[in-house]
Amino acid sequence: MTVATATYQNYIGGEWVDSSDGGTFEVKDPANGELLAVFPESTKEDVDRAVKAARAAFDKWRLMPAPHRGEILFKAAEIMIERKEDLAREMTREMGKVLAETRGDVQEAIDMLYYMGGEGRRLFGEVVPSELPDKMALSTRLPVGVVGAITPWNFPIAIPSWKLAPALICGNTVVFKPAEDTPILSLRLVEILLEAGLPKGVVNMVFGHGPTGAAIVEHPDVDLVTFTGSTDTGKKITKGAAEDLKRVSLELGGKNVIIVHEDADLDLAVEGIVWSAFGTSGQRCTAASRVVIHEKVYDEVARRVVEAAEQMKLGHGLEDDTDLGPVINQRQLDKIASFREIGEADGATLLTGGERATDGDLADGFFYKPTVWGDVNPKARIAQEEIFGPVTALIKVGSFEEAIAVANDTSYGLSSSIFTKDVNLAFKAMRDLYTGITYINAGTTGAEIQLPFGGTKGTGNGHRDAGTAALDVYTEWKALYIDFSGKIQKAQIDELKFDA
Repeated sequence: MTVATATYQNYIGGEWVDSSDGGTFEVKDPANGELLAVFPESTKEDVDRAVKAARAAFDKWRLMPAPHRGEILFKAAEIMIERKEDLAREMTREMGKVLAETRGDVQEAIDMLYYMGGEGRRLFGEVVPSELPDKMALSTRLPVGVVGAITPWNFPIAIPSWKLAPALICGNTVVFKPAEDTPILSLRLVEILLEAGLPKGVVNMVFGHGPTGAAIVEHPDVDLVTFTGSTDTGKKITKGAAEDLKRVSLELGGKNVIIVHEDADLDLAVEGIVWSAFGTSGQRCTAASRVVIHEKVYDEVARRVVEAAEQMKLGHGLEDDTDLGPVINQRQLDKIASFREIGEADGATLLTGGERATDGDLADGFFYKPTVWGDVNPKARIAQEEIFGPVTALIKVGSFEEAIAVANDTSYGLSSSIFTKDVNLAFKAMRDLYTGITYINAGTTGAEIQLPFGGTKGTGNGHRDAGTAALDVYTEWKALYIDFSGKIQKAQIDELKFDA
């Protein structure tokens, strides 16, 4: 497979420009190391230019009626539909996940553009009764200003759409830095928005590594930073933004759990476990890296999960029979591999996997075998720390109550799931699992864009991507009082008398 190497530029103030110091970095196919593209390594000066361009475009963009902003998003969705297959294939080469999953990634961006485009005719406020006569009381939304959007590599077009679409429909302008491992698909999103009619300066795109993101976070004229990524980086962003009291929206890590109760449909449960644990090679914030299983069915579930894992075929994501693509880079591969020694030290039993796959062409990429640990202590590091790879830990429990306690006993709270035929237990799980997302008789992945996405505890800082909840991230509430009484009325002070 030969792919031509392309050279790309930053997009600032309506112009495609190189980095101010000429620095660049390379993007390679994680399945075989093939060079795909060269991108600019942006400097602090580049970020400053991008922020100034966003600020200059803000007033004109915020004053465009929201329905017309929505029309641009609708048109972008239509363009993306036409190019879905090309985008998916390009994403597989850039990020590594199999073609079926990259098609889903593109579809999610399409869905988000349509959904947020529709919000251009809503963006609801409230009208409430005033306590005084001849007076109206209502609320409306204002855009925050300049948004700094920093996105991860595992969903290269879906997650950027989660940030850009609601930011734009609300009237904000954006400085956007995608992950350095997967900038191509993020670039495609911006190209499509421009083709759909987005005015110059409304979205500005700078490429680069950590220092580029830090320059966005620390810039005094950025009003809001929205970030999806690791918890450690999220903490650094919070500290960097604190100096200017900058708003920060974080969607961070997860240590997600599937509970398999003794009455579960085991065929359904095993399919859900395998898909949730190993889909995207485990590189999802919602991946099921823990499976809490009732002791009465533990051995059977473990046997079936191991059997399914060992039947998975690793390979390039463009190959039709590939089940599992590579992980994103050498650093991530090394991190995943390090947990073998950690798991053994914790006393867990390695049931399958636990090593890099190097057969044939796999040696040229970052492939790791799907890994299942058994007899895992709930307090073990492999049951507590986010690994972000095709690794899951099986934990045995004796009751539903113990399963809920184990499930909640982590520093994260993103996604959870339970397989059971007992409707009463299902409702108790919905109530008691302290996560932002809970599935019943399904895996831990598959969130839909019309509901809030995010989690509790260390998974974020209380904000949500997607759904109408995202509008609260990208807007300020403004209360409006309209007095048409012709006199000054004093709320809470005037004593009003009304005829009986």
